[in-house]
Amino acid sequence: MDRRSFIRKTGAAGVGAAAATAALAAPAIAQSSPKVTWRLTSSFPKSLDTIYGGAEVFSKMLSEATDGNFTVQVFAAGEIVPGLQAADAAAAGTVEACHTVAYYYWGKDPTWALGAAVPFALNARGMNAWHYHGGGIDLFNTFLAKQGLYGLPGGNTGVQMGGWFRKEINSVADLQGLKMRIGGFAGKVVEKLGVVPQQIAGGDIYPALEKGTIDAAEWVGPYDDEKLGFQKVAPYYYYPGWWEGGPTVHLMFNKAKYEELPANYKSLVHTAAQAADANMLQKYDYLNPAAIKRLVANGAQLRPFSPEILAACFEKSNEVYAEMMANNADFKTIWDSIVAFRKEHFLWAQIAEYNFDTFMMIQQRGGKL
Repeated sequence: MDRRSFIRKTGAAGVGAAAATAALAAPAIAQSSPKVTWRLTSSFPKSLDTIYGGAEVFSKMLSEATDGNFTVQVFAAGEIVPGLQAADAAAAGTVEACHTVAYYYWGKDPTWALGAAVPFALNARGMNAWHYHGGGIDLFNTFLAKQGLYGLPGGNTGVQMGGWFRKEINSVADLQGLKMRIGGFAGKVVEKLGVVPQQIAGGDIYPALEKGTIDAAEWVGPYDDEKLGFQKVAPYYYYPGWWEGGPTVHLMFNKAKYEELPANYKSLVHTAAQAADANMLQKYDYLNPAAIKRLVANGAQLRPFSPEILAACFEKSNEVYAEMMANNADFKTIWDSIVAFRKEHFLWAQIAEYNFDTFMMIQQRGGKL
């Protein structure tokens, strides 16, 4: 073989080998980081940067972790569907994902509410412990699978406030005939005490209070409530929101679309969702202290629910749970799991955590912090 022929043949072989290597490498890269574009509809307006922002944190993390290959475009409530139809849109495939609170859909089946918050259940730390380590995520997804959805915790507000009232509420008798904007499940409980629950969208609460169409309304807590200006029309600000000790905000995905994702993308979805979950609670914990001081300076009058009212609500809540467990196997399965952990959670919480917090609060009230 002459020199030119040898070079020509070995050169061709080298080019062929390089092409083969590229052919093998390209599909591997493509499979590990495919181009995926999702739309996510939120149940919240952009003005509520804490709770709406949870979906943005989730989207940002996915994009950054995949060099922009996995993108999730976030839409505010009303841009694609109304806020209270977010889960329906994800289940139907109108969008691939949503960011919502599961108790919005409790009217279809009360089991929905158990993934988020129900009266006298767990606080935020308890809910997260149950979700991540007590089987809560799997239990709730067994239920969500029947709806065509897959869900992960994607935020938490911490224990919420008890709401804004046009007049003081000192006893159970004061609840009789009270027209209150209050979320579905809790509405069923307070209805047993004479309250007339009202379902009103967030943007319509202020004018309803101002006109006297309703007598009271609950929303979230100081930072979000301040944005809506409730103290101007209903000055009495009650606490605690016993129906929302630690409400979980969920990221829910169309089940078929989620299952199409490669394994590494599914792992990233879990990681980004848990980051969004933690970030939201941390943000509320940072912003609420300053907000509550501003609200009080601008006329809000803080009031605790009386022990009598809390005890009556606790009793009525247990009546509702008994009714629901008797007729709903899915509800009973999940509620039994929460109740079993609730007993253990509050046993531990009253030892080190409670005593440390109580001592420090006494120092704060004494002006020593």
